[in-house]
Amino acid sequence: MLKVNTQGGYSTLSLIVWMAVVVSGMSALWLSSGQVNKKLILGHNLNEEHPVHLGLVAFKKKLSSLSNGKLEVLLYPNGQLGPERDVLELIQLGAVAMTKVSSMNLEAFAPEIAVLNLPYMFRSKKHYYNVLDSEIGEKMLRTPTSKLLRGLTYYDSGARSFYTRKPILHPKDLKGLKIRVMGSQTAIRMVKLLGGSPTPMPYGEIYTGLQQGVIDGAESNITALTLGRHGEVIKNFSKNEHTMLPDILIISERIWRTLTPQMKKWVKQAAAYSKKIQRRKWKEAIEKANKQARTTLKITFQHPDKAPFMKKVHVMHEELAKRGPLYKSFIDDIRKAQ
Repeated sequence: MLKVNTQGGYSTLSLIVWMAVVVSGMSALWLSSGQVNKKLILGHNLNEEHPVHLGLVAFKKKLSSLSNGKLEVLLYPNGQLGPERDVLELIQLGAVAMTKVSSMNLEAFAPEIAVLNLPYMFRSKKHYYNVLDSEIGEKMLRTPTSKLLRGLTYYDSGARSFYTRKPILHPKDLKGLKIRVMGSQTAIRMVKLLGGSPTPMPYGEIYTGLQQGVIDGAESNITALTLGRHGEVIKNFSKNEHTMLPDILIISERIWRTLTPQMKKWVKQAAAYSKKIQRRKWKEAIEKANKQARTTLKITFQHPDKAPFMKKVHVMHEELAKRGPLYKSFIDDIRKAQ
């Protein structure tokens, strides 16, 4: 399993795999049907104050309650098990049981998920929720199963906008700027079309990248300024709201297959419950972040006309629809949804 790099050492991913298996050796309990209590290792890259983490805490507690302690979630936040993409690979191997992943990062494993990542795919927050909670959303959760990943539910991760060293009022203002993006072809294509220079980078490296001038800005929701502390370095937030990307709760398909029907029911119930808690926590966090960004961090908010941004990136919808009938079907269904 371990791979040697050009310097003769092990690859980062292989070392993470080894670390996760050693540190979370309890995941091996899934291989023994004789165990009464099952341990689910869940790693993610956000801190303990983030509303997504709070949603995961709700999932952990609810699952323990429903199963009377038979299923226990062990949370590893703050990127302890590595970046999202690496953790997804660990989940495919069965070394880690669960994670939350941005739909943007998941598209590398389940390409059809890219439909959710298209800029200006959703007309409003109501439209966004209605799609995710519909049969369309359920169908999209099932698309990663061939990659040994199973989607359980969606968490709200808000609308994403640009925050940079200078105000962004029009796409032309992005020209030449190095903008941090997730390792997604959709994000890279979007920033290129808008005139910027996309720079893929793990979330945990953004603060230092901004501080040292490696990047000129990034694109995320407002909690990146507060909970991520990026507002200590960057003072302009341009609310063009180009995407609404859900975080998705993922379980290893290998582990899912070892669960009894009753256990699967408990997991689904806990996931559905945690979604409701997370959405409430998200709304509270956004209200708090808005206030903190303005009063404490002294962030200047711009409200650019979205039309020029939409015009620049609309071609992406047409390009993705041409990839195949499933892509076109998802896009058409989302557009028709109320």
